[in-house]
Parts: sequence; C-alpha cells; structure tokens
Amino acid sequence: MKFKLIATAAMGLEALVAKEVRDLGYECEVENGKVIFEGDEKAIARANMWLRTADRVKILVGEFKAYSFDELFEKTKALQWEDYLPVDAQFPVQGKSVKSKLYSVPDCQAIVKKAIVNRLQTAYHRTSWLDESGAVFKLEVAIHKDVASLTIDTSGQGLHKRGYRIGQGEAPLKETLAAALIQLTTWNPDRPFADPFCGSGTIPIEAALIGQNIAPGFNREFISEKWTWMTENIWDEVRMEAEDLADYDQPLEIMGTDIDHRMVEVAKNNAFEAGLGELIQFKQMQVKDFHSDKSYGVIVGNPPYGERIGERKEVEQMYKAMGAAFDKMETWSKYIMTSHEGFEEVYGKKATKKRKLFNGFIRTDYYQYWGPRPPRKDR
Repeated sequence: MKFKLIATAAMGLEALVAKEVRDLGYECEVENGKVIFEGDEKAIARANMWLRTADRVKILVGEFKAYSFDELFEKTKALQWEDYLPVDAQFPVQGKSVKSKLYSVPDCQAIVKKAIVNRLQTAYHRTSWLDESGAVFKLEVAIHKDVASLTIDTSGQGLHKRGYRIGQGEAPLKETLAAALIQLTTWNPDRPFADPFCGSGTIPIEAALIGQNIAPGFNREFISEKWTWMTENIWDEVRMEAEDLADYDQPLEIMGTDIDHRMVEVAKNNAFEAGLGELIQFKQMQVKDFHSDKSYGVIVGNPPYGERIGERKEVEQMYKAMGAAFDKMETWSKYIMTSHEGFEEVYGKKATKKRKLFNGFIRTDYYQYWGPRPPRKDR
C-alpha cells in the first residue's frame, strides 16, 4: 500500500530533513515544519530508522476543509480508516486548532473519535462499541486555518529518543538538533571533531553515529512495530540493511570536553550505552584551555547563553576566552550556537556565515567560522 507520509521537523531544519528523505530514495515536498513524501510499509520503517534530524514520521490519512462539527464528522467518517486500524485497535485522538472556526480542541477530538468508531463499526459489522484491546495507533486532528489534517504517528516516542541517554544535564540538547548542527558543518569522518561544551555528550555521540553511518533508530523500538500490517520481516529487513551499511571500521577522532567533571562522567556513560565508548575521548577542561595538536578539525559547540539574570557577564568572559583559545587553532573550522545577540563582538571575530535555529523555544544563531580546506589526500 502507498502512504502519504510526513516527517515533522523543527523550524529551520526542514531542508536538512528533506535531504535525508531524498537520500533514502524518496521524492519530497517541503512545507513549514514538515517534509511530505510517499512510500510503502518499508518506507515507514526506513524513515524511522534513518532520519537523524526529523521529529516524527506520520501517516496523513486525510486533509479537508471543515467549518462546522457536522462537516468534520462526515468528512472524517468518509476516510477509509479500516485500511489502517484493525478491529481491536486502540486509537486515542489528540488535537490542536489554530486560527480556525472549530477552536474547541476537546470537541474536535470527540467528534473525530466518534466518526472513526462509526466507520469501523460499519466496516467490521459491529453493532456494539469497539473493545480497543489491541495495538495502539496514536491519531491527531490538527486544524489550521479551517483545514483539518488527520494523521497517525508511526514513531511513538519522538525520534530524538535514540535510546542511549541514561543521564543528562539541566538543559540537554535534543539529539535531532545535535545531528543537525553536525550536518550543517564541513566535517567528515577523516577530520578531527571536538565539542568543548559537551554536557551529557550528545553532540560527540551523534558525530560518532554519523561518522560510522550507524542508523540513529538502531537501538530503539517504534510504535508501528506492533501493528499487524507492519510485518516483522519488514523491520528485520530494515535492521539488516542498517547493520550492513554501518561502517564500524571507520576510525574516528572525536573529543568532548566540559568544565563540570560530573557531566564528563555522564557523557562517558551515555557513550558506552550507545556502544561508542571506545571511540570518543571525554575530558574535564575549561574552554580557555582548549587546544589540539591536530589540524583541519571541526569544533561544534552549544555553550551557555547567559539567559538568566546575573549570568551574562560570566558568559561574556567565557566567550572572550573561547575566542582567544580558538584563534590559535588556525586550521580548524568553528561552529557555535547561542542566543546571545552580541556574540561576535565578545568572541572577537565576525562569523563567515550565521544561520537562525531554534533550540526548543529559544531563538538562536549558529555562528560559522570556516577554516581552510584540508589538503587533498593522495589515494
């Protein structure tokens, strides 16, 4: 069966998600916050297994205009829900409504639920209420400017939940955003890589996964694995493909440092949980002492932003010290994400390029300082 699929994306990351979808072999369209493509059951499994920067993969069951509750009911009921939901399916309905006549979310959820029950009772020749004792299908009705979209989530937990994070700091970076920060750089696995603010290790771990081409979903489960029409052999094939494509022999030089020795221990534990403990060096170090005798490396950092009152001066001193330390690493490229608007001035150098990104709800800039290209290796 062909499905219309949506890979949801954080604001600013849509182009990266689209590239990943195309790399999997699917044509796609890009809209705000989502990438739309078509595929079969195997495409659902592959997208969940491989998309590093997407939030979730959803099936779009239907989309239509709805100005009244009657219209919402009838148009929902007209969709072929029996193609997706078995007779015993559990199907909770979530909802949201923005700039629409139908603004009461609980009413929209209740109406969609009732319409689907009605449709399934007819399709499965049931007169009584459905028992909902089987696999879970998480449905959402999202209404935006009077257009209702009805989707089924195939991922379960968000795709940023890779399964390796057993400890974290106060404001952990989402794994999907960490992967995006790396993909926006010139890094490749032959070059050294460093994160001087590694916290719980997310950026170095994501770099190692990218470096050895390990599928980000390899060590986790997905809600759609329990669906009868997503047969076990589909998931077996997709996991075998991921195993075959992983390059465990690729040598990597990845380092993560942090001022807090407790976070360094957390990062080490997370790296071992990901099966990458031997590949990444973690050390306690202040950014002012950061150095490397390697050449043509790439630094990716998500330092403190100084958002809280009283922290700003301290953070600015640290940015200044970072600028002085990084200045000595002439062949390295540096990429720093922060919400501090005066970053370049305090750091002491104007970025080659900057890109607007969102870290959760915080608007940030990704400052890019490009170093010289590494000399070509004779093969």
